[in-house]
Amino acid sequence: MQEHRPKAPNPYIILILAVLSVSTSSIFVRYSDAPAMIISAYRMLFTLLMIGPVVFVKHREELAKISGRDMLYAIASGFFLALHFATWITSLKLTTVSASTVLVQMSPIFVVAGSFIFFKEGISKASLMGVLTAVVGSAFVGITDFKVGGTALMGDFLALAGAFFIAGYLLIGRELRKRIMLLPYTFIVYGSCTLFLLLGCILMDIPLYPYSPNNYAIFFALAFFCTILGHTVFNWALKYVPAYTVSICSLLEPIGATFLAFLFLGEVPGLMQILGQILVLTGLYIFISKSK
Repeated sequence: MQEHRPKAPNPYIILILAVLSVSTSSIFVRYSDAPAMIISAYRMLFTLLMIGPVVFVKHREELAKISGRDMLYAIASGFFLALHFATWITSLKLTTVSASTVLVQMSPIFVVAGSFIFFKEGISKASLMGVLTAVVGSAFVGITDFKVGGTALMGDFLALAGAFFIAGYLLIGRELRKRIMLLPYTFIVYGSCTLFLLLGCILMDIPLYPYSPNNYAIFFALAFFCTILGHTVFNWALKYVPAYTVSICSLLEPIGATFLAFLFLGEVPGLMQILGQILVLTGLYIFISKSK
């Protein structure tokens, strides 16, 4: 009799759940009065403390087997992730949740280009149409919040920079996850990311402590809900789907963030934002259905 094996989870369903977790990050950031670099650094430090014991107990051998070259690439991935958090979280302090989350989700443009240049990964015309539809919809979500000057313009620019940096993080991870198990990989990436962020705080003369209990609770929530249940799941998915698939699914984040901003921050979405949400969902459906 043939042994029955449990069916592997559908990576697309898992990705959508991860996006829902990540969508809460902008709201947590807005409720913190700590500097953006501190929020980023403590978020990653708390994440590292959560996964560290599991890695050392169950994955010490895998960790030791990682080649020097892959270790350097993983550290580079952590550097890109640190730049992403530093720029994007800063943008949330300068512009609206909707505009920031929309612009940071422009990463599919960079990911698709990078996948073609570095990995020779093609994309069908139908799937590309889904990407473009979702990107246009994502722009519609925040178009009413775009500003022409002042701090909001800088916030928009930093969010777009965050999109570029997260694309680099995803592209490196796509290649490394073929050879490195999830937890050892994330431990190195999150560890190097934490060190880069802490170093940035020191160089910018930002105090590492003390902060209020409310801030520490927010740091923990960001680590657990947004990083463990969000970005770590993204890394898991990179073993099963192309990097641009992870990136395009993350376009759901502006929808969740806009809804939460309405509930908790009183930011009411306009007609253009609602239309954009519909376009995002339509683009996701086209992309996923044509990529199977």
